[in-house]
Amino acid sequence: MENEVNSKNFIETIIEKDLAEGKCTEICTRFPPEPNGYLHIGHAKSILLNYGLAKKYGGKFNMRFDDTNPTKEKLEFVESIQEDIRWLGAKWDETLFASNYFPQMYESAVKLIKKGKAYVSDLSAEQIREYRGTLTEPGKEDPSVNRSVEENLALFEDMKNGKFADGEKVLRARIDMASPNMNMRDPVIYRVAHMTHHNTGDDWCIYPMYDFAHPIEDAIEGITHSICTLEFEDHRPLYDWVVMELGYKNEPEGHPRQIEFAKLYLKNIVTGKRYIKKLVEEGIVDGWDDPRLVSISGLRRRGFTPESIQMFVDLGGISKANSTSDYAMLEYCIREDLKVKRPRVMAVLDPVKVIIDNYPEGQIEMLSVPNNQENEDLGSREVPFGREIYIEREDFMEEPPKKYFRMFPGNEVRLMNAYFVKCVDFKKDADGKVTEIHCTYDPASKGGNSPDGRKVKGTIHWVAAETAKEVTVRLYENIIDEEKGVYNEDGSLNLNPNSLVELSHCLVEPSLADAKAYESFQFVRNGFFCVDYKDSTENHPVFNRIVSLKSSFKLPKQEA
Repeated sequence: MENEVNSKNFIETIIEKDLAEGKCTEICTRFPPEPNGYLHIGHAKSILLNYGLAKKYGGKFNMRFDDTNPTKEKLEFVESIQEDIRWLGAKWDETLFASNYFPQMYESAVKLIKKGKAYVSDLSAEQIREYRGTLTEPGKEDPSVNRSVEENLALFEDMKNGKFADGEKVLRARIDMASPNMNMRDPVIYRVAHMTHHNTGDDWCIYPMYDFAHPIEDAIEGITHSICTLEFEDHRPLYDWVVMELGYKNEPEGHPRQIEFAKLYLKNIVTGKRYIKKLVEEGIVDGWDDPRLVSISGLRRRGFTPESIQMFVDLGGISKANSTSDYAMLEYCIREDLKVKRPRVMAVLDPVKVIIDNYPEGQIEMLSVPNNQENEDLGSREVPFGREIYIEREDFMEEPPKKYFRMFPGNEVRLMNAYFVKCVDFKKDADGKVTEIHCTYDPASKGGNSPDGRKVKGTIHWVAAETAKEVTVRLYENIIDEEKGVYNEDGSLNLNPNSLVELSHCLVEPSLADAKAYESFQFVRNGFFCVDYKDSTENHPVFNRIVSLKSSFKLPKQEA
């Protein structure tokens, strides 16, 4: 029981206390993205946290789009966000839009004006910044602060009716221009914006600001715990002010409570929307789902699984303290998830032909090969073997260094799951490149074991030449040059010129001929690979390397 208590994060402790004290009978959480871009790995933490809490405590989880800023929002982003959340496995109870509450938000603003808690201002955005003061100096009152309720109501209605240009008037909350919290110094709660909205069209030309809209949305939906990231901690007094002034705290269905947690940061990784957008627009990456990005769609295309992302979030933990994780930890999670789930197949990325001189010409035999030695439930498959095969070019050396145990003249190696073979000759072209290797095989060593007990130190993988399938393979590195850091002095990104290497004449065993989009495999010795959904064709699959097989990354030791 003690271990169970210790395993709870601080948000779970708060929720359990609220339930025990009767502050709520059923919890309700939400994920509230602005539909102005694609989701990334940081959003996954918030999605899985909010959904996981609702699921754990038998509550509700809402999908709500905070679409109060039509200048950047698109239906494309609304659809992509929903697709990403479904893929992560988070099931929401309702799909909601902040824009559907525009009438209530307008009435809420009118209510504040009537209470003397809001006023129409003539100041420009720059003047408002000047009047706000500094962290050490209080702000100055807006010249319009003492307008009458009647004048403010009339001006606000004129704003709604389109009588003012963008930026000509704003509605400000009347709070405290001397507050030590800058967010409480008469914040703007409505602005004029003559823009067509993706959901409401041209019905409105005034739009609420996020800090005003968000607590109203939470209260209307009966959100009990409004869980957000740490940068909103200084905004919480304004959140509570809006809820209190509008009377939601007196209503049994509305007791929203904001709780902040630390964001998920990745070292030397691009997550900022504006940087990703620039990479997309300049054609440096292949869209928002480029496998080099940590957008959720990019991770899915590369071959990451929802389970691996959940593991990554769990390992990072939920706390109030900001921290940075290595991308290597995310790679560790996908290796752990795939290593016993996916079949291990043979693929040769840089092929060179091997001819087994004493093997019967024209013969193709089928070898029974286990799909995964660590998971017998995956069964086995038949792999063709013949006189001519292909191996990796790096698995042969004309003059090997010491402790090189793969193929070289006079050396015997094991062909994985097949036979012992000994290199007897090789041919080179005019440029000195090896074009053909000749070997002999031991028929008694079928299955890769010699009946006389002799040992070989090298084992190499292969594909049969007659049945091999040609594919394209893409090898990825971080799009950032990690040695130089993410940003240059001018704010531009330090790009890695080798972030994508495409190999167009790779050969794989025939079992991969019918591989479907998003299907993943372990290519023996080369890593985990996934079929690209976008560029693969029926006759020519494209495989994205998800992750290599080995890493120096180790999980941090857990405190006792």
